[in-house]
Amino acid sequence: MKQKILILGPAMSAVSGVSTHLNQLFNSDIAVRHRLLHFQVGSEGRKENKVQQLFRFAFSPMAFFACLLQQRPAIVHLNTSMDPKSYWRDLAYLLIARFLGRKVVYQVHGGALPEDFFTGNRLLTGILRGVLKLPNAVVLLGQPQLKAYRRFLPEQRLEVVPNAINAALEPLAAKPPGPLHLVYLGRFAENKGIFEVLEAIALLVKQQRELRLSIGGGGSAEGRIRARVNELGLTEQVNFTGPIFGTDKDRLWQAGHVFAFPTYHREGLPYALLEAMAAGTVPITTRIGATPDVMQDGVHGLFVEAKDALGLAEAIARLDDDRVLLARMAEAGRERVLAHYTVERMADDFGRIYASLSIPE
Repeated sequence: MKQKILILGPAMSAVSGVSTHLNQLFNSDIAVRHRLLHFQVGSEGRKENKVQQLFRFAFSPMAFFACLLQQRPAIVHLNTSMDPKSYWRDLAYLLIARFLGRKVVYQVHGGALPEDFFTGNRLLTGILRGVLKLPNAVVLLGQPQLKAYRRFLPEQRLEVVPNAINAALEPLAAKPPGPLHLVYLGRFAENKGIFEVLEAIALLVKQQRELRLSIGGGGSAEGRIRARVNELGLTEQVNFTGPIFGTDKDRLWQAGHVFAFPTYHREGLPYALLEAMAAGTVPITTRIGATPDVMQDGVHGLFVEAKDALGLAEAIARLDDDRVLLARMAEAGRERVLAHYTVERMADDFGRIYASLSIPE
């Protein structure tokens, strides 16, 4: 009989990295080996007013308690982030699962490192250390996180399982000639670096460079981004695609030369980075989260400092001037992702973890 795995996370139809992760799991070989169940937590993918949000906040833990009693899963796989909202919300689910004797996989998708989470507050830091001892395994996205968690909690079982993408990808297409085509794809938020991308392009346009930028996604900062495009006189260079999915997203990656993503958000391992590299779209990004595990500076892409529009402009100009280097990085990036960041590898990793925690039949 297949073991039941109850996976907690946002709606799988939501536009978020964790939703993408859940979809990857439910469409992988893991769903053949085990019976996967989904319990929705958080606001992503919901249309709620304030009263409905308050109702969910109060009653969702009770619904989770009832779900555990009814479904009796062998393992609870909790997807969370080290930010205050997610931490305190998901603490209730962790406590309930352990109270009912369920095995818990606690996967951290980003946010602060544990030693920095309650900086200066020894009491709350001590409580966090106790909380992180409760899961049977803590799953992290990369080596930088692993090192930090080992310092903070050396006795806990820690596993690294990087994000992954579907390996059934189109062969690397020859990039179109002509002006350098940059792509930004992600949530519209200031800390994702989109405003620095616009400033960098404005600097390069003043140098008489021909550039294009496609901006895909959505978010609360869209109005300010559009206003800034107008202020900088970039309406001819910048195209907004809106939220983009499926084959439309694939075509955008294939058409792009460079993925401009100088984020300073506390990322885990952005799916957009893996998608871009798999399509031969060379990333220019920051050393955030597990990104240094994936790409090597000057080999698969270029690293820049956060909030540095001039440094970003210089990196873009370097690739614009050296299309041979650009093509070499594109090929190396694709090979890197297909060798190490496939769904098949991720399914095997979680299969091993689940098997080690499963109750013998």
